Amino acid sequence: MHSGIRLTSREMRYIALFESITDANVKDCIIDDELNRIIFVVKQGDIGAAIGKGGKNIHLLERMTGKKHEIIEHSDKPAQFIKNALKPARVNEVRITERPNGKIIAVVSVNPRDKGVAIGKNGRNAERIRFLAKRYFQIQNVSIT
Repeated sequence: MHSGIRLTSREMRYIALFESITDANVKDCIIDDELNRIIFVVKQGDIGAAIGKGGKNIHLLERMTGKKHEIIEHSDKPAQFIKNALKPARVNEVRITERPNGKIIAVVSVNPRDKGVAIGKNGRNAERIRFLAKRYFQIQNVSIT
């Protein structure tokens, strides 16, 4: 687990349920009550187990919790993590730069056809990636072009 991330007992309960059903290792869990979703970050290589054949694990968990589940495969490399978080959108390039003021930003170039998928309804996917990039890599902003 990334240092500095503290999980609540509610998040721990969701992780325990998720791991018992999927056999995937969860690195992080974010409960987004506003959008009625739970975001799980799973260990690299565990994405298939997490989703299950034909998405059966996700469907079961969503029925049990009444919330939408989003799963992202972890990576220690910021560019790869951002690509994983934006799936199924096709990412052409991720450029991470440090501004003169010390702030780190990421500019993500996606296939024009996938821009809507990358940004998401009302910007929810873009919001999710900004939150996670800051949480894991201290990236201040992520812009999708």
